Amino acid sequence: MNKTALKADLLLLITSAIWGFAFVAQRVGMEHIGPFTYNGIRFALGSISLLPLIAFRSKKNHTKTLQVADQTLSNTKKPAEFFLSTLLAGTVLFIGSSFQQVGIQFTTAGKAGFLTGIYVVLVPLVGIVIGHKTKLPTWVGALFAFAGLYFLSSPERNSNINPGDILVIVSALFWSFHVLIIDRLAKKIDAIKLASAQFAWCSLFSLITALLFETFTYATIMKALVPILYGGLCSVGIAYTLQVIAQKDAPPAHASILLCLEGVFAFLGGTIILSEPITTKNITGSLLMLIGMLATQWDVIFSRPSKNQ
Repeated sequence: MNKTALKADLLLLITSAIWGFAFVAQRVGMEHIGPFTYNGIRFALGSISLLPLIAFRSKKNHTKTLQVADQTLSNTKKPAEFFLSTLLAGTVLFIGSSFQQVGIQFTTAGKAGFLTGIYVVLVPLVGIVIGHKTKLPTWVGALFAFAGLYFLSSPERNSNINPGDILVIVSALFWSFHVLIIDRLAKKIDAIKLASAQFAWCSLFSLITALLFETFTYATIMKALVPILYGGLCSVGIAYTLQVIAQKDAPPAHASILLCLEGVFAFLGGTIILSEPITTKNITGSLLMLIGMLATQWDVIFSRPSKNQ
C-alpha cells in the first residue's frame, strides 16, 4: 500500500472514531437539554463549520479550466432546484435525526451506534423499490444484521422491548432514504454545499420544534456546550471534511470496512466513558451486525484492486 492510501485509511479511521464517539456526546448532551434543542444547535454549527471548506473549494475552482467554471456557473443558475433539493434532503435528515436523538435517551450509546448502522443493509433493500438490483451479498448481510438486531434489541425475560431501540431502528430507515436521496442529488449539486444547506434546514426545523415543545435556557445550553460542540464541529464539520478528503485517495474496499467501524467506536465509547454494561447478548448482536454490514460491501471489498490500490 502506498503512503497516500495509508494516510487516507488513517483519516477514515479517525472519521469513524469521531462519528462513533458522537453517540456518547448525544447522550450526555441530553442530560441538560432536549433532543430537538441539541439537534438544532449542533446542526447549525455543522452547517456553519462547512462554510470555510466551501469557500476554499470555490476559490480553488477559479484556478481550473474555463469548462469547469462554466459548469459551476450553470449550476448557480438553478436556485429553485438547489432550494427544493436541499429542502428535501434537510427534511428527511430532520426526521431521521429526530427519531435517533429521541431514541438515544432510552438506550445505550453502543446499541444506538450499531442499530443506526443497519442503514448500510437497508439502503440496498430500499433501493429495490426504485429499481436498483440487489445481489446475494446484500441478502446474506441482511440475514446477519437482522440476527444481530434480535440479540441487541430483544427484551430480557419479564421485560418489554426498549422503546429507544425501536426509535433508533426507525431512524435507520430514514437514514437509508437519506443516503439514496443524497446519492441522486450529489450528481447535480456540489456535495459540500448540499451538506451545509441540508444541515441548515435540519437545524431550522429542530429549533422550531424545540421552541414549541421544549424548555431551555442559556444556562442549560452552556452545561451541554461540550457535547454540542463535539456533535456540531467534530462530528459534522471535521469528520465530514476528513471523509471528503480521504475518499479521494482511499481504496473503496478500505473505505467500506473503515466506515463500518462507527458502531464499534460507539460501543467502546459507551463502555469506557459512560460505563455502559457489557453483556454476552450485546457482544453477540454487535458482532453479527458488523458482519452483516461488511457482507453488504462484499463486492467492493473483494473487487479486483486498481493500480492505485
